[in-house]
Amino acid sequence: MADDSLEQTQQLLSRAGQGDPHALNELFSRYRGRLKRAIQLRLNPRLTGRVDDSDVLQEAYLEVARHLPEYLQSPTMPFYLWLRHIAMQKLVAAHREHLGAQMRDANREVSLHGGAGLRASTASLAARLVGRLTSPSQAAMRAELRAQLQDALNSMNEVDREVLVLRHFEQLSNAETAQVLGIQESTASKRYLRALERLHQILTEMRILDDG
Repeated sequence: MADDSLEQTQQLLSRAGQGDPHALNELFSRYRGRLKRAIQLRLNPRLTGRVDDSDVLQEAYLEVARHLPEYLQSPTMPFYLWLRHIAMQKLVAAHREHLGAQMRDANREVSLHGGAGLRASTASLAARLVGRLTSPSQAAMRAELRAQLQDALNSMNEVDREVLVLRHFEQLSNAETAQVLGIQESTASKRYLRALERLHQILTEMRILDDG
């Protein structure tokens, strides 16, 4: 299945390189959901209502359309990682436009292989985790849990947390995660396991998980 998907992507890339706009639309649509999730995870909560993930995606699409011929001539990374890289650049630009000098304190940039990116918002991570781990009937306790979980996530090693986000929430492979962060695959794998253990410890200490 993965090989078929890769082959289809290559066929669409070939058609897009020949100027077929439908092929480019289909390519982007294939990855829109993943890109949207990556943007939502890293969109600073201060920008809620001011920056829409769809606008960031539209800016990224226009950039992809402009630079696709250059990418096809000399691809430096897998196609999805290239799309993600451009989307992250557009998200960084949106943060700079709206937060200006506050950006460094509000959501510090993380050095990523091939360009800058934004660390995942622990507020977004906490909200997603609480949403998965609680039922609608527990809505009253969600706000308190979210605040506690955000504090706990902030205590994690930053790179470990990013590896966890890339692997678990963005569903990148270990190789893709290593390339995004510019680290060895073996290091990415070790950090992922360490992050999972730390997250399990956090959830157990908060009595969200049963340690038994």
